[in-house]
Amino acid sequence: MTKDKADGKYDDLISKLKIDCKKCSGLCCVALYCTKTDGFPANKEAGTPCNHLDSDFCCKIHSRLADKNYKGCLAYDCFGAGQRTTQLYLPNGTWKANSEQKDKLFQIFMIVYQLHQMLWYLAEAFTLTSDELLKSTIDLLISESEQMVQQPMDHIAMLDLSEYRLNVNNVLKQISTDISSNETSNQFHGLNYLGKNFKEANLDRQNFSMSLMIAANLSGCSLWKTNFLGADFRDANIKNADLRNSIFLTQMQINSAIGNSNTKIPINLTRPATWEK
Repeated sequence: MTKDKADGKYDDLISKLKIDCKKCSGLCCVALYCTKTDGFPANKEAGTPCNHLDSDFCCKIHSRLADKNYKGCLAYDCFGAGQRTTQLYLPNGTWKANSEQKDKLFQIFMIVYQLHQMLWYLAEAFTLTSDELLKSTIDLLISESEQMVQQPMDHIAMLDLSEYRLNVNNVLKQISTDISSNETSNQFHGLNYLGKNFKEANLDRQNFSMSLMIAANLSGCSLWKTNFLGADFRDANIKNADLRNSIFLTQMQINSAIGNSNTKIPINLTRPATWEK
Protein backbone atom coordinates (compact mmCIF):
# COMPACT_ATOMS: atom_id res chain seq x y z
CA MET A 1 0.00 0.00 0.00
CA THR A 2 1.44 3.33 -1.02
CA LYS A 3 0.89 6.68 0.63
CA ASP A 4 1.28 10.18 -0.62
CA LYS A 5 2.71 12.98 1.52
CA ALA A 6 -0.72 14.08 2.78
CA ASP A 7 -1.71 10.54 3.72
CA GLY A 8 1.39 10.28 5.92
CA LYS A 9 0.50 13.39 7.93
CA TYR A 10 -0.24 11.37 11.05
CA ASP A 11 2.46 8.68 10.73
CA ASP A 12 4.21 10.02 13.85
CA LEU A 13 0.93 9.88 15.76
CA ILE A 14 0.38 6.26 14.72
CA SER A 15 3.83 5.34 16.01
CA LYS A 16 2.97 6.86 19.41
CA LEU A 17 -0.18 4.73 19.57
CA LYS A 18 1.82 1.50 19.52
CA ILE A 19 2.34 -0.31 22.79
CA ASP A 20 5.72 0.06 24.51
CA CYS A 21 5.65 -1.85 27.80
CA LYS A 22 9.21 -0.82 28.71
CA LYS A 23 8.02 2.78 29.10
CA CYS A 24 4.97 1.83 31.17
CA SER A 25 4.55 0.79 34.80
CA GLY A 26 2.31 -2.23 34.30
CA LEU A 27 -0.90 -0.20 34.28
CA CYS A 28 -2.91 -2.68 32.23
CA CYS A 29 -1.94 -5.46 34.66
CA VAL A 30 -3.41 -3.46 37.53
CA ALA A 31 -6.13 -1.12 36.30
CA LEU A 32 -8.16 -3.62 34.26
CA TYR A 33 -10.93 -5.94 35.41
CA CYS A 34 -10.03 -9.42 34.13
CA THR A 35 -11.70 -12.84 34.04
CA LYS A 36 -10.43 -16.34 33.35
CA THR A 37 -13.23 -16.88 30.84
CA ASP A 38 -11.75 -14.06 28.71
CA GLY A 39 -8.37 -15.76 28.63
CA PHE A 40 -6.62 -14.08 31.57
CA PRO A 41 -4.73 -15.97 34.30
CA ALA A 42 -7.41 -15.40 36.94
CA ASN A 43 -10.44 -13.35 37.87
CA LYS A 44 -9.11 -9.96 38.97
CA GLU A 45 -10.80 -6.82 40.20
CA ALA A 46 -9.92 -3.45 38.65
CA GLY A 47 -7.17 -1.78 40.67
CA THR A 48 -5.71 -5.08 41.89
CA PRO A 49 -2.29 -6.11 40.50
CA CYS A 50 -2.08 -9.37 38.59
CA ASN A 51 -0.31 -12.08 40.60
CA HIS A 52 2.22 -12.40 37.78
CA LEU A 53 3.22 -8.72 37.74
CA ASP A 54 6.87 -8.49 38.82
CA SER A 55 8.47 -5.73 40.90
CA ASP A 56 9.90 -4.18 37.70
CA PHE A 57 6.34 -4.06 36.24
CA CYS A 58 7.09 -6.81 33.73
CA CYS A 59 5.13 -10.05 33.40
CA LYS A 60 6.81 -12.98 35.16
CA ILE A 61 5.32 -15.48 32.70
CA HIS A 62 5.34 -13.43 29.49
CA SER A 63 7.34 -16.06 27.58
CA ARG A 64 4.82 -18.74 28.60
CA LEU A 65 1.55 -16.94 27.89
CA ALA A 66 0.95 -18.90 24.69
CA ASP A 67 1.76 -22.24 26.36
CA LYS A 68 -0.75 -21.43 29.10
CA ASN A 69 -3.32 -20.32 26.51
CA TYR A 70 -3.77 -16.91 28.12
CA LYS A 71 -5.43 -15.42 25.05
CA GLY A 72 -6.64 -12.34 26.87
CA CYS A 73 -3.09 -11.31 27.76
CA LEU A 74 -1.74 -12.16 24.30
CA ALA A 75 -4.43 -10.16 22.54
CA TYR A 76 -4.52 -7.05 24.70
CA ASP A 77 -3.18 -3.79 23.33
CA CYS A 78 -3.56 -0.39 25.02
CA PHE A 79 -2.89 1.81 21.94
CA GLY A 80 0.07 3.28 23.82
CA ALA A 81 -2.09 4.54 26.69
CA GLY A 82 0.09 2.82 29.29
CA GLN A 83 3.32 4.59 28.40
CA ARG A 84 1.50 7.87 27.70
CA THR A 85 -0.14 7.89 31.14
CA THR A 86 3.14 6.93 32.79
CA GLN A 87 5.11 9.63 30.96
CA LEU A 88 2.57 12.41 31.54
CA TYR A 89 1.50 11.73 35.09
CA LEU A 90 4.31 9.60 36.56
CA PRO A 91 7.45 11.12 35.02
CA ASN A 92 9.56 10.42 38.11
CA GLY A 93 7.83 7.47 39.68
CA THR A 94 5.25 4.68 39.48
CA TRP A 95 1.73 4.10 40.73
CA LYS A 96 3.24 2.26 43.69
CA ALA A 97 5.14 5.39 44.68
CA ASN A 98 1.96 7.43 44.33
CA SER A 99 -0.38 5.25 46.35
CA GLU A 100 -2.61 8.15 47.39
CA GLN A 101 -3.35 8.89 43.73
CA LYS A 102 -3.25 5.42 42.23
CA ASP A 103 -7.03 5.07 41.79
CA LYS A 104 -7.10 8.38 39.92
CA LEU A 105 -4.16 7.24 37.79
CA PHE A 106 -5.96 4.04 36.85
CA GLN A 107 -9.03 6.07 35.93
CA ILE A 108 -6.89 8.37 33.77
CA PHE A 109 -5.30 5.36 32.07
CA MET A 110 -8.74 4.13 31.01
CA ILE A 111 -9.65 7.58 29.65
CA VAL A 112 -6.37 7.87 27.74
CA TYR A 113 -6.95 4.37 26.39
CA GLN A 114 -10.32 5.43 24.96
CA LEU A 115 -8.85 8.60 23.46
CA HIS A 116 -5.93 6.73 21.90
CA GLN A 117 -8.25 4.13 20.39
CA MET A 118 -10.26 6.88 18.74
CA LEU A 119 -7.05 8.60 17.60
CA TRP A 120 -5.99 5.34 15.93
CA TYR A 121 -9.20 5.28 13.90
CA LEU A 122 -9.08 9.01 13.12
CA ALA A 123 -5.49 8.85 11.85
CA GLU A 124 -6.46 6.08 9.44
CA ALA A 125 -9.71 7.82 8.51
CA PHE A 126 -7.68 10.81 7.36
CA THR A 127 -5.98 8.62 4.72
CA LEU A 128 -9.28 7.19 3.49
CA THR A 129 -11.04 10.35 2.36
CA SER A 130 -10.36 13.05 -0.20
CA ASP A 131 -13.09 15.28 1.21
CA GLU A 132 -11.24 18.36 2.46
CA LEU A 133 -14.04 19.35 4.82
CA LEU A 134 -13.97 15.90 6.39
CA LYS A 135 -10.18 16.05 6.66
CA SER A 136 -10.49 19.38 8.47
CA THR A 137 -13.00 17.83 10.88
CA ILE A 138 -10.58 14.97 11.56
CA ASP A 139 -7.76 17.47 12.16
CA LEU A 140 -9.87 19.28 14.73
CA LEU A 141 -10.87 16.06 16.50
CA ILE A 142 -7.25 14.91 16.72
CA SER A 143 -6.22 18.30 18.07
CA GLU A 144 -9.05 18.22 20.61
CA SER A 145 -7.98 14.78 21.83
CA GLU A 146 -4.41 15.93 22.35
CA GLN A 147 -5.62 18.95 24.31
CA MET A 148 -7.69 16.72 26.58
CA VAL A 149 -4.76 14.42 27.34
CA GLN A 150 -2.57 17.38 28.29
CA GLN A 151 -4.96 18.56 31.02
CA PRO A 152 -4.10 18.36 34.74
CA MET A 153 -4.89 15.07 36.48
CA ASP A 154 -8.00 16.33 38.25
CA HIS A 155 -9.47 17.60 34.98
CA ILE A 156 -8.78 14.56 32.81
CA ALA A 157 -10.08 12.21 35.50
CA MET A 158 -13.45 13.98 35.27
CA LEU A 159 -13.72 14.03 31.49
CA ASP A 160 -17.01 13.00 29.86
CA LEU A 161 -16.12 11.61 26.44
CA SER A 162 -19.67 10.96 25.24
CA GLU A 163 -19.96 14.02 22.98
CA TYR A 164 -16.45 13.61 21.61
CA ARG A 165 -17.07 9.91 20.92
CA LEU A 166 -20.29 10.77 19.09
CA ASN A 167 -18.43 13.22 16.86
CA VAL A 168 -15.73 10.64 16.11
CA ASN A 169 -18.34 7.97 15.37
CA ASN A 170 -20.10 10.30 12.93
CA VAL A 171 -16.86 10.77 10.99
CA LEU A 172 -16.10 7.05 10.92
CA LYS A 173 -19.65 6.25 9.86
CA GLN A 174 -19.50 8.72 6.99
CA ILE A 175 -16.21 7.32 5.71
CA SER A 176 -17.43 3.74 6.10
CA THR A 177 -20.56 4.56 4.11
CA ASP A 178 -18.56 6.25 1.35
CA ILE A 179 -16.28 3.23 0.99
CA SER A 180 -19.00 0.56 0.98
CA SER A 181 -21.59 2.45 -1.08
CA ASN A 182 -21.46 0.63 -4.41
CA GLU A 183 -23.43 -2.13 -6.07
CA THR A 184 -21.03 -4.91 -5.12
CA SER A 185 -20.89 -4.00 -1.45
CA ASN A 186 -23.07 -5.02 1.45
CA GLN A 187 -23.83 -8.52 0.22
CA PHE A 188 -24.01 -9.53 3.86
CA HIS A 189 -26.41 -8.08 6.38
CA GLY A 190 -26.56 -8.33 10.15
CA LEU A 191 -23.85 -8.49 12.76
CA ASN A 192 -23.55 -12.19 13.64
CA TYR A 193 -21.02 -14.17 11.60
CA LEU A 194 -19.99 -16.52 14.40
CA GLY A 195 -18.12 -19.44 12.79
CA LYS A 196 -19.25 -18.47 9.27
CA ASN A 197 -17.21 -19.98 6.43
CA PHE A 198 -16.12 -17.23 4.01
CA LYS A 199 -13.20 -19.26 2.67
CA GLU A 200 -11.66 -17.66 -0.46
CA ALA A 201 -14.67 -15.35 -0.89
CA ASN A 202 -14.42 -11.90 -2.44
CA LEU A 203 -15.26 -9.60 0.47
CA ASP A 204 -13.93 -6.39 -1.05
CA ARG A 205 -15.56 -3.25 0.43
CA GLN A 206 -17.85 -5.28 2.67
CA ASN A 207 -18.81 -3.53 5.90
CA PHE A 208 -18.33 -5.82 8.91
CA SER A 209 -18.06 -3.00 11.45
CA MET A 210 -19.11 -4.05 14.96
CA SER A 211 -19.73 -7.61 13.72
CA LEU A 212 -19.32 -10.80 15.71
CA MET A 213 -16.71 -12.74 13.70
CA ILE A 214 -15.52 -15.16 16.37
CA ALA A 215 -14.05 -18.28 14.68
CA ALA A 216 -15.16 -17.08 11.24
CA ASN A 217 -13.15 -18.56 8.38
CA LEU A 218 -11.60 -15.76 6.29
CA SER A 219 -8.76 -17.87 4.91
CA GLY A 220 -7.74 -16.91 1.39
CA CYS A 221 -10.33 -14.12 1.19
CA SER A 222 -10.01 -10.96 -0.87
CA LEU A 223 -10.38 -8.15 1.67
CA TRP A 224 -9.64 -4.91 -0.20
CA LYS A 225 -11.04 -2.02 1.84
CA THR A 226 -13.12 -4.44 3.88
CA ASN A 227 -14.28 -2.61 7.00
CA PHE A 228 -13.56 -4.36 10.31
CA LEU A 229 -14.18 -1.41 12.63
CA GLY A 230 -14.80 -2.85 16.09
CA ALA A 231 -15.38 -6.40 14.80
CA ASP A 232 -14.78 -9.22 17.28
CA PHE A 233 -11.92 -11.19 15.67
CA ARG A 234 -11.31 -13.77 18.39
CA ASP A 235 -10.09 -17.03 16.81
CA ALA A 236 -11.02 -15.82 13.32
CA ASN A 237 -9.06 -17.81 10.73
CA ILE A 238 -7.11 -15.34 8.59
CA LYS A 239 -4.53 -17.78 7.29
CA ASN A 240 -3.43 -16.99 3.71
CA ALA A 241 -5.64 -13.87 3.76
CA ASP A 242 -4.52 -10.50 2.47
CA LEU A 243 -5.58 -7.77 4.90
CA ARG A 244 -3.02 -5.18 3.82
CA ASN A 245 -5.72 -2.87 2.50
CA SER A 246 -8.49 -3.79 4.94
CA ILE A 247 -9.59 -0.80 6.99
CA PHE A 248 -9.96 0.06 10.68
CA LEU A 249 -8.08 -2.99 11.91
CA THR A 250 -6.30 -2.80 15.26
CA GLN A 251 -3.42 -4.71 16.79
CA MET A 252 -5.79 -6.29 19.28
CA GLN A 253 -7.89 -7.76 16.48
CA ILE A 254 -4.81 -9.16 14.75
CA ASN A 255 -3.52 -10.57 18.04
CA SER A 256 -6.89 -12.27 18.62
CA ALA A 257 -7.01 -13.95 15.21
CA ILE A 258 -5.32 -17.08 13.88
CA GLY A 259 -2.86 -16.34 11.08
CA ASN A 260 0.21 -17.84 9.47
CA SER A 261 3.29 -16.79 7.52
CA ASN A 262 1.16 -16.21 4.43
CA THR A 263 -1.20 -13.79 6.18
CA LYS A 264 -0.60 -10.25 4.98
CA ILE A 265 -1.42 -7.46 7.43
CA PRO A 266 -1.45 -3.64 7.25
CA ILE A 267 1.98 -2.01 7.47
CA ASN A 268 1.11 -0.21 10.71
CA LEU A 269 0.45 -3.49 12.56
CA THR A 270 2.81 -6.13 13.93
CA ARG A 271 2.73 -9.85 13.12
CA PRO A 272 2.10 -11.84 16.34
CA ALA A 273 4.98 -14.08 17.36
CA THR A 274 2.47 -16.82 18.22
CA TRP A 275 1.29 -17.30 14.62
CA GLU A 276 2.41 -20.51 12.97
CA LYS A 277 5.25 -20.24 10.51
